[in-house]
Amino acid sequence: MEAVEMTSVSLKRPHSEDDVATNVDEIKRQKISEESSKIGHNFEQSIDTVPEQPAKPLVEDKKEDIILNEEGEEEDDELEESDEDGDPESFADMMKHGLTELDVGITKFVSAHKGFSGILKERYSDFVVHEIGKDGRTSHLDDFSVPVDDEEPSEEIFTVLSNEDKQHLEELQLFKNKETSVAIEVIEDTKEKRTIIHQAVKSLFPGLETKTEDRDGKKYIIAYHAAGKKALANPRKHSWPKSRGSYCHFVLYKENKDTMDAINVLSKFLRVKPNIFSYMGTKDKRAITVQEIAVLRITAQRLAHLNKCLMNFKLGNFSYKKHPLKLGELQGNHFTVVLRNITGTDDQVQQAMHSLREIGFINYYGMQRFGTTAVPTYQVGRAILQNNWNEVMDLILKPRPGAEKGYLVKCREEWAKTKDPAAVLKKLPVKRCVEGQLLRGLSKYGLKNIVSAFGIIPRNNRLLYIHSYQSYVWNNMVSKRIEEYGLKTVPGDLVLKGATAVHIEEADVDNYSIHDIVMPLPGFDVIYPKHKIGEAYKEMLAADNLDINNMRHKIRDYSLSGAYRKIIIRPQNVSWEVVAYDDPRIPLFNTDLDKLEGKPPPILATEGKFKALKMEFSLPPSTYATMAIREVLKMDTSIKNQTQLNTIWLR
Repeated sequence: MEAVEMTSVSLKRPHSEDDVATNVDEIKRQKISEESSKIGHNFEQSIDTVPEQPAKPLVEDKKEDIILNEEGEEEDDELEESDEDGDPESFADMMKHGLTELDVGITKFVSAHKGFSGILKERYSDFVVHEIGKDGRTSHLDDFSVPVDDEEPSEEIFTVLSNEDKQHLEELQLFKNKETSVAIEVIEDTKEKRTIIHQAVKSLFPGLETKTEDRDGKKYIIAYHAAGKKALANPRKHSWPKSRGSYCHFVLYKENKDTMDAINVLSKFLRVKPNIFSYMGTKDKRAITVQEIAVLRITAQRLAHLNKCLMNFKLGNFSYKKHPLKLGELQGNHFTVVLRNITGTDDQVQQAMHSLREIGFINYYGMQRFGTTAVPTYQVGRAILQNNWNEVMDLILKPRPGAEKGYLVKCREEWAKTKDPAAVLKKLPVKRCVEGQLLRGLSKYGLKNIVSAFGIIPRNNRLLYIHSYQSYVWNNMVSKRIEEYGLKTVPGDLVLKGATAVHIEEADVDNYSIHDIVMPLPGFDVIYPKHKIGEAYKEMLAADNLDINNMRHKIRDYSLSGAYRKIIIRPQNVSWEVVAYDDPRIPLFNTDLDKLEGKPPPILATEGKFKALKMEFSLPPSTYATMAIREVLKMDTSIKNQTQLNTIWLR
């Protein structure tokens, strides 16, 4: 899940007025006014994060892709569009209160080349993600065929029921009518026809059973509930062939939709609960992504039928297996990224990409982890760890400068005036957001029991605040480590031996490279470097009134075990090319769907008006593709910085 996001990010340096004048057409093309109204805090989401395992040593970190909005809201609603055609500078003024990379400890680069400008995600098709499964196989959509077995129902099940029948059956399935059954008259009374109707009802409306009855000399199929409301969440077991695996695995190709949104849409069309779907990692919204999904007891034929109904989704590569998928099982993701309108010379591009391939990039936590307003998520996390619950409540609910949804601005203003949670909650139209959940808790438990009120917020969302604080500490400490010791290994650094972290002794320094070094996220089950950086951890936490030697919290949920994270990541399978183009609207490479549909590759200009850098690379879970791109371009990826630069270009 994700919050509202920017439509494209222009990674640009400020230019002279003359430069600006010569690029007016380009600025128009970027539609910055549109960008300004929709810009959000997740410049690009971390792809696939793994739930934290207590006392596990290497962080493939927590279920972090439930991206928070300003205060942890699950993505659900777009920013109000009142600014769609407004002055982008007014948005830029609001974004002056946002965070920069410097604010969250992202300060260093490891490469020596000179940076250059480029536009990331000018089109969502410029950012393509293919999941890499635990077996090392990269997911591709390349087959629409459906596996057939002897008990597979025919395609006719989708057309045998009238729209009126389907409506009555859906109302029955969802307990929306007073009737306990629905009768469907069999017009062509043959055994084959009755069989198809039975199959259609059971397949399309999980939870319903059927029987045949004679009424006044006519045959009717009677649909009724098999097992009450529980049947909706647990599709019938007895009607599934024993020889077939219980889970249908498929590849989901989606455009401009995040994973949870996609699953909610699929479950709505299939009339099942979303919890029967499983996957290995959530994927970005503003991108084309390809990943494996598993669903319990839904046939491949039924899934394939959705290809005729849904926009921006394609399902294929179906197979039946005995197991679901688990979060974190994947090896990583393969990225195909186009940076449009780059300004770098061929030499600069070559230097940048060689450095990315040979050295890598600092494994910082990206900006989307920390929020966009004047109240960063790590501040809330720090207050939780300090057991300062009044501050937690204040930070989440108080008015703050910065760009956010209009109804949240009004909610905060009302809270500042009244401090009456019930009254404020009545005026909040979207109650699923963290602010709404906290207000509901405060209404229930009172202002003197903030701990219980805060506990109403889903656990994953509460823990994101603490993980944000850990990330904030880690970013700052790794910057200090690079500043102090560069890219050489030194005695006292940490490396992993199996599942255990150990210090490097002086005699062993030459046996390790910077790519082996890990640094801890603070917690009660980690050790710290035995050099200046170990002391720096203690000093940073002490300045925040936290004891590094006592990271256990009074409330067990908020006790931090800690974990280890590599400080430098070297992408795998790195390749790149510089391409020329004239039309900014054309795609610069073919997707899986383009190939399946037989579309010819795009025709690129030999010498075009613009240059683009097309790059490909693979990353392990819990690493941020934006941090790799940052290293190539040498640019601040914060929305605050990008918005200010875009505004300069508009003048």
